[in-house]
Amino acid sequence: MYLDLFKLQDLPFRLSPDPQYLYLSRNHSRAKAYMESTIWFTDGFVVITGEIGSGKTTLIETFLRELEQDVVVAQVNQTQVSALEFLQTVLVQFGFQPFRMRKAELLATLNQFLIEQYAAGRKVLLIVDEAQNLSLRVLEEIRLLSGVETSREKVLRIILAGQPELNDKLDSRELVQLAQRIRLRFHLTALSQEDTRQYILHRLEVAGSQGRAIFADDTYPEIYRFTGGTPRLVNTLCDTAMMGAYAADHDTVSREDVLNAVEELQWAEYASRTHRELRSMLAGGGAAGSERALEHTGSRRSDVILAHVALRSEDKTLSEMPLRPGRVIIGRTSDNDIQIDSRFVSRHHCQIVTTPGSCVIEDLNSTNGMAVRGKRVRRHVLADGDQVVLGQHTLVYRDDRVAPVVPANDTGRLEAPQS
Repeated sequence: MYLDLFKLQDLPFRLSPDPQYLYLSRNHSRAKAYMESTIWFTDGFVVITGEIGSGKTTLIETFLRELEQDVVVAQVNQTQVSALEFLQTVLVQFGFQPFRMRKAELLATLNQFLIEQYAAGRKVLLIVDEAQNLSLRVLEEIRLLSGVETSREKVLRIILAGQPELNDKLDSRELVQLAQRIRLRFHLTALSQEDTRQYILHRLEVAGSQGRAIFADDTYPEIYRFTGGTPRLVNTLCDTAMMGAYAADHDTVSREDVLNAVEELQWAEYASRTHRELRSMLAGGGAAGSERALEHTGSRRSDVILAHVALRSEDKTLSEMPLRPGRVIIGRTSDNDIQIDSRFVSRHHCQIVTTPGSCVIEDLNSTNGMAVRGKRVRRHVLADGDQVVLGQHTLVYRDDRVAPVVPANDTGRLEAPQS
């Protein structure tokens, strides 16, 4: 990778949330302060919303890292669950094994746990990320949980974080009582142009730049023009531009490197994109291949399938995805191109970068890593037939650019392919 060229100790623009890289813009600082207020005030929910890639999860991870030891936390990320499964998930976070309990037992166990923690002088916090996926029934269950109280105050503190549609759901007629319990709401907006520049410089500094100018001054307006200050898009564009500069042996990322990266990603100017196109970009982190995007970038989209990757578990193929030029993100949450619902897989575990000449799989600072032929790797150039192990799942790579072997006939001569 480009670390040696740019004299960095770490990859500065990973997509996985990492608290040490959090840049606290004015908006992010305010959202964090609202989260912190839940520790001192128990009267109601705090709701934090923001578009995909706005930094909600990184903010949550930073907030959790700074909590005092007297705070007991349940963090729920898998939100496409039933009410019963949700209660089980919360109790698992608190150290119970509740899978054979009926609902009445689940509620009794949870209520007793909350009262015990209060009596011991500990605070209990429930954080639900991706809360926009919760059903109305589960949200109502959360409201009922928030009603557990002593003679003096509520016992359970609750933060709901999610995409903007969470607000629409909370404002529905069915959840009037829950909406009345919301104490604070805050929406994370994109970074300003100046904040985008400071965000890039901050991440480079954390990665070891030591004040060196790695991006030329005239790159920052272009980065903002194509990302709109959305942190995940900034990360994707900066990482792609640095890889391009590395390939060209440039020790400084130039404006041309950034524009070449935009062309590779097949992005249009941020302001010209529809909401649907932006969601597609943010969810996949790569090229949103609409015709409109191609008109603005002036590039031709390549629809040529260069390879395939199959997701397997226990000798069964769960899914298969064609690989075109661009980037595919693989991880546990629903915003990935390939989702692997497993506790052994990180939120954004790894990525496959496909170019006309190669496919490269790269670890995104995951917890459990990835292995090829029994050896843990951070980056690997994929060859036809490679199997990449991610916890209990395997990615099987097939390179369509490899010419098929033509079988020989009984005489040993090669048969001509049938038309």
